Amino acid sequence: MTDVVVVESPAKAKTINKYLGSGFTVLASFGHVRDLPPKDGSVRPDENFAMSWQTDDRGSKQIAAIAKALKGAKNLYLATDPDREGEAISWHVRSVLEEKKLLKGIDVHRVTFNEITKAAVTAAMAGPRELDQPLIDAYLARRALDYLVGFTLSPVLWRKLPGSKSAGRVQSVALRLICEREAEIEVFRPKEYWTVTGGFNTPAKAAFQARLTHLKGNKLDQFDLNNETLAFEARDIVQAGQFTVRSVERKRTKRNPPPPFTTSTLQQEASRKLGMSAQTTMRTAQQLYEGVDLSGETIGLITYMRTDGVTMAKEAIGAIRGHIGKAFGDEYVPDYPRAYSTKAKNAQEAHEAVRPTDVFRTPAQVAHALSPEQKRLYELVWKRAVASQMQSAELDQVAVTLADASGQTLLRATGSTIAFDGFLKLYIEGRDDTKSEDEDGKLLPPMKEGDRVSTTGVDAEQHFTQPPPRYSEASLVKKMEEIGIGRPSTYASVLGVLRDRNYVRMDAKRFMPEDRGRLVTAFLTSFFERYVDTGFTASLEEQLDDISGGRADWHDVMAAFWQDFSAAVAQTKDLKISDVIDALDEDLGAHFFPPKEDGSDPRVCTSCGTGRLGLRLGKFGAFIGCSNYPTCQFTRRLIADDGDTEGLSDGPKILGQDPESGEDITVRRGPWGLYIQKGEPNPEDKKAKPKRTTIPKGLDGNTITLEQALGLLSLPRFVGLHPETGEKIEAGLGRFGPYVKMGAIYGTLDKDDDVLTVGLNRAVDSLAKKLASIRNLGAHPKDGEPVMIRKGRFGPYAQHGQLIANLPKDQGMDDVSLEDAVALLAEKGKPLKGAAKKSPAKKTAAKTTKSKKSAATDATSEDAAPKKTTKRATTKTSKATKTITSATKKRKTAADPASGA
Repeated sequence: MTDVVVVESPAKAKTINKYLGSGFTVLASFGHVRDLPPKDGSVRPDENFAMSWQTDDRGSKQIAAIAKALKGAKNLYLATDPDREGEAISWHVRSVLEEKKLLKGIDVHRVTFNEITKAAVTAAMAGPRELDQPLIDAYLARRALDYLVGFTLSPVLWRKLPGSKSAGRVQSVALRLICEREAEIEVFRPKEYWTVTGGFNTPAKAAFQARLTHLKGNKLDQFDLNNETLAFEARDIVQAGQFTVRSVERKRTKRNPPPPFTTSTLQQEASRKLGMSAQTTMRTAQQLYEGVDLSGETIGLITYMRTDGVTMAKEAIGAIRGHIGKAFGDEYVPDYPRAYSTKAKNAQEAHEAVRPTDVFRTPAQVAHALSPEQKRLYELVWKRAVASQMQSAELDQVAVTLADASGQTLLRATGSTIAFDGFLKLYIEGRDDTKSEDEDGKLLPPMKEGDRVSTTGVDAEQHFTQPPPRYSEASLVKKMEEIGIGRPSTYASVLGVLRDRNYVRMDAKRFMPEDRGRLVTAFLTSFFERYVDTGFTASLEEQLDDISGGRADWHDVMAAFWQDFSAAVAQTKDLKISDVIDALDEDLGAHFFPPKEDGSDPRVCTSCGTGRLGLRLGKFGAFIGCSNYPTCQFTRRLIADDGDTEGLSDGPKILGQDPESGEDITVRRGPWGLYIQKGEPNPEDKKAKPKRTTIPKGLDGNTITLEQALGLLSLPRFVGLHPETGEKIEAGLGRFGPYVKMGAIYGTLDKDDDVLTVGLNRAVDSLAKKLASIRNLGAHPKDGEPVMIRKGRFGPYAQHGQLIANLPKDQGMDDVSLEDAVALLAEKGKPLKGAAKKSPAKKTAAKTTKSKKSAATDATSEDAAPKKTTKRATTKTSKATKTITSATKKRKTAADPASGA
């Protein structure tokens, strides 16, 4: 008879089973065993926010395993992670088991440990507790909140802003921060300023540099020297002066070490120093927390990595101080242990900071058991924790003032030296900004007051003010934590969602909003401003924290939110697309139509010259169009697909004239990309349309030649005759790219093949792959179209046009004659799959259903790691055949630790 312990991941289960021995069976829940079904009605505000839960196949399998292990057991220990999400997983496990009446006579205990070591696990098992209901309530509130925002706001978004994807509570605010920073950069106008720096020698001929600070008795502000004339005048004054040392100021300062890591600071520093994304950092930290194999034993190397706390256990501090003394000397050990407090808004200091479980396991000692990523991250955690308890660094700072004979012109030189390195011997914290400390870090030569210095040269240097930098992962995480939106443990998944939905992209490791993201932000700020306001979101986080602390009832918090939120959504019921267009056009006009250098109106249509360019919404999203439509059909895309070019913003580009008809050959931009057109529409014959063709990938629409354009317009082109069959081979462009064709047989060309120049040998080679699986029997007696035998997934079949018929099982491809195939097709022929089109009504209904599910599902779990949507196998039951699709977002376990909320 053994007791049962439930943890989250198999790796953790294996380790803990070793610690506890044969008296326990340790099983993994694989994260959440159930979640809200991805459909309307899973959270019901009218029923006091009652929720319906669904257990998927994997959850059912794990519950069955736990139920089997519980037979004969007396105790069930729920040992999931020590945070709100871990508490919720334990609650779900207990609730499902209770519903199945499997806990009769079994005592349920909750145990938590901050590190996976034998001492920590055995101590936790000796002191179990009850489930923490306030933490569970906080989970329920967040889950209901994110679900309702997703299923309520997302449909509004894709109805009123076609082409958009879902919106979420925290993700939308993070996106707004990125978009607003980009808007600041766009409106930024650089200001010119100059600095004057002189090179000098001391009496001992030691060189140093000093910067001009006072001119003609006046202190220089940043923009006092704002042009070349003023700067060169100041340079000449310095060049002509004779300078002496007026003063030498010396002072000693201390620099204290940073605190040990929290979730947020770990993500920031790993981004700065290691170039790791937040998701990679959290995944690697999870692996270090769950343990690695050291000499045949699995040992957790760091404490729990989802924490706001900056404190460490007394035992850990004592061990670190002891290690510092042995490794660096007693002078590096402060007289008293250092104590830290967090400055982050809404911080919950329930857990220790992230630290090594044993400081004596140095990075060098465990490196052999770690992957390169694990090694680098463990070294970072270890050094930061040790440095946090080391002595402060001491720096000697020196400031020298030089004055000319009149005392009206002053220059200043600064520098510093490290008197005692302290914690800097081990660790230097990274920086987000680009400011340099080089000037303060320079070492100045010895000088004393009254020394005459000689001038070796004076330079005037031009500068321009710089716009605020785009957010990196580190600086965005820092900003989100500072203003109190979301939880640090969810930042990795939130930023991942922004990238997955193509709302943002990374450029030089900085976030740049895509036009799609800017449109979504503009829409939300125009019609749901309160719900993407950082202050409101931070206030809501405080209320959620009050729930977890037992200071507020989650139903009351949800009721207050839902009353206002549902009313705001209801107000958009009668919102017209024209209202949306007007709002977006006003908000984003400066972005899409920046001022021109010549002062002309940037909105004048470059095609017709009289229309006004503005935002338009089409079936597939937003684009720029002319107000003179349909007379002027100029359009320009806002959002480009991968590989698309962004040129032709000034309208059609004329390549030349068709030698036969004399019509213009132009390259144009349409809502779906660049294309080539011959001639213009005939206003008297609306049915007659000019010939057009798309530009294949790999061919730049901005540099395409007239010869290439004429070649594309003439496709399909004759390549040659097949050397064996004598049939004609042609090359052309289709829906899926370039191809070669011989009769009814098509061969695919590679992306590197040029459809305009592909030769006969390459065409035959491409067709050979198809011919190996096709046998042409000849022409059908009724219409002359070919009858073929093809290889299929389920065996060979006969085909005539869109009609197919499977061959009998005992017949091979070579055993069928033309007469046999014709008779088989007449008797058992059926339409080729996909040949019969759906009715318009069915197509619309299917599309609407799909859109509703995908948009709402994408946004229901703002604070959970994104989970791949998987289709479960169809299971037959006695009542009905059900297809269970698990599309909800769940908290990840060891496979993807960037989870939690």
